[in-house]
Amino acid sequence: LEISVRDAAAALGGPSPPLLLDCRTPEEHATARLAAAVLIPLQELPARIGELEALRAAPLIVHCHHGMRSLRVAQWLRDRGFALAQSMRGGIDAWTDEIDPTIPKY
Repeated sequence: LEISVRDAAAALGGPSPPLLLDCRTPEEHATARLAAAVLIPLQELPARIGELEALRAAPLIVHCHHGMRSLRVAQWLRDRGFALAQSMRGGIDAWTDEIDPTIPKY
């Protein structure tokens, strides 16, 4: 259910990158964001799940600040048939620590 930030970075840099879903708030997204991420805040996901319908069978990586919300979202998506949904362990904080130190921490 979880993917490390290093494995996520490798997947995102590959020939068929997965969707990177940011489940944080718009304010958090404005503070620090990954360029490839699509923002669908946790609270909006049930109403906006249709936007992801075409990706039901595709790899999908969810991220948040520290990895707790994204873990819940990845499980919620899997429960709804998104079998390849994964949570990025450690969230954007871990991304800053291990991949890109130019992403602000907050």
